[in-house]
Amino acid sequence: MRGRKRHGAALAAAALVALLGLHGCDQKSDTAPLQPVKLDDRLSGIYDYSCKACHVNDATGAPQSHDVAAWKPRLDQGETVLIDHMVNGFRGMPPLGQCIECSAGDLVTLMQYMASPAEEKPE
Repeated sequence: MRGRKRHGAALAAAALVALLGLHGCDQKSDTAPLQPVKLDDRLSGIYDYSCKACHVNDATGAPQSHDVAAWKPRLDQGETVLIDHMVNGFRGMPPLGQCIECSAGDLVTLMQYMASPAEEKPE
């Protein structure tokens, strides 16, 4: 079973590398995404139950959602480091962000959502 987990993590990492390559992500990013990223209903639900508990609570030490300044140094580490942290976990972040049903694309979109500025609410 342990080999199966490693194999799955390796496949997820390879898929993330391919996906980031398709999106034109460079090894290092000078800035976080400048435009808000919208989530569809399915990803919004995943964000609510897999990401939100840590990424809206300063006490966790996780970069807070939509805090562009907090995400910048992480984005500056480059895609290889970010992929490794998403797939394998890092410090307090669990492997795959506790989202075992997430595809590579889901993980990348969720990360982009959290690293982007908040969407302005209409008045």
